[in-house]
Amino acid sequence: MTHILITGAFGQLGRALSRLLSSQYLITNTGLNIPEGETGLILDITNLMLCREVINIVKPDVIINLASLTNVDACESNTELAFSVHVGGTKNLASSFSGPIIHLSTDYVFNGENGPYSENDTTDPINVYGLSKLASEKALLDGQNNNLVIRANVVYDYYVRTQASFLNWVVDSLNEGKEISVVNDQWNNPTWTDSLAVVIQRSIDRELFGIAHWGDGEWLNRFDFALKIANVFKLDKKLIKPISTDELGQVAPRPMKGGLKTEYIQKTLNLEPPPLEESLTAIKDRLES
Repeated sequence: MTHILITGAFGQLGRALSRLLSSQYLITNTGLNIPEGETGLILDITNLMLCREVINIVKPDVIINLASLTNVDACESNTELAFSVHVGGTKNLASSFSGPIIHLSTDYVFNGENGPYSENDTTDPINVYGLSKLASEKALLDGQNNNLVIRANVVYDYYVRTQASFLNWVVDSLNEGKEISVVNDQWNNPTWTDSLAVVIQRSIDRELFGIAHWGDGEWLNRFDFALKIANVFKLDKKLIKPISTDELGQVAPRPMKGGLKTEYIQKTLNLEPPPLEESLTAIKDRLES
């Protein structure tokens, strides 16, 4: 049975992957910490010796690298840490392992002037998060022909015991009767974790390599995304207030028109991006079951 090592396994995408892949593959989950009730190995990918030790113990056939600093503003405020995790950590994995690595990246490698973007569009990141993720891609792909970078954007799901996604924030805030301000000028096609997990699964089966893009089937701004969440979860849409990015005053600059074109994966892996409301409904049904 193929043995897969997942780094950063205890976030929302790692949980979706483990749930999907565990019946088909032998999975070893790793992370900086092991949450209560979970099993796995401690792995800080910025520690080269620890990477070598864990990989030598596990002897995986494939590594899926989800370890990342996903707080874009925190990356902007701590450039050294962002590059240490995204670039240094990726180099450590690549130098410790000769097999295929699947690496999660982002649409923030683009400047957001003309999205959504295809795999062949010119990269031009405008913040530290995007710069460090682009450098991590190059570290993984330069001179390697068996590794895969999957770019996704606004990855979402709802889990109680994990870092809060946009979906967590909207649902929890509205459930508590809190008014929220959501930007109406940042555009993406958000990505459901289960949909992305299927892409990763099929990429392993097909031994896909290079760069590939994925996202759900609707390109919209973040404010409209929040309204759709409220509609599906039967929450009060009046609590959601539109705000511009300039008014919000985020630390890191944001690409305005981001998002990713998915035709390559659709054709190569015979997959269709799910409609956004269908994905949200599936999450709601899971939470209520």
